[in-house]
Amino acid sequence: MAEAKPRIKLDKKEAKKGDIIEVKALVSHIMETGQRKDREGKVIPRKILNKFTCTVNGKEVFSADFEPAVSANPYIQFKFKAEESGPVVLTWIDDDGSKIVGEDSIKVS
Repeated sequence: MAEAKPRIKLDKKEAKKGDIIEVKALVSHIMETGQRKDREGKVIPRKILNKFTCTVNGKEVFSADFEPAVSANPYIQFKFKAEESGPVVLTWIDDDGSKIVGEDSIKVS
């Protein structure tokens, strides 16, 4: 699979401490459940994103576990409380341990 570059949108790039920040993210991924068969009747191996985390300045602010029922190209939306400035790093982890990482930043005053 080609290197996936997630699309990330923070509703605020600058915030006051304690403000609520909304994050929207979309990543390209096939999310193969492992239950379908190819034309030759062989099972297509499972390949899903199964873990998602968001850190701000190295501290986890949100995480989620995905299951095979999540659609291809998963979209996620969540909020966190702004506590400090720094990089906002979103990480999706696949079944095989590979990672898709996207980054933005926020300035908190």
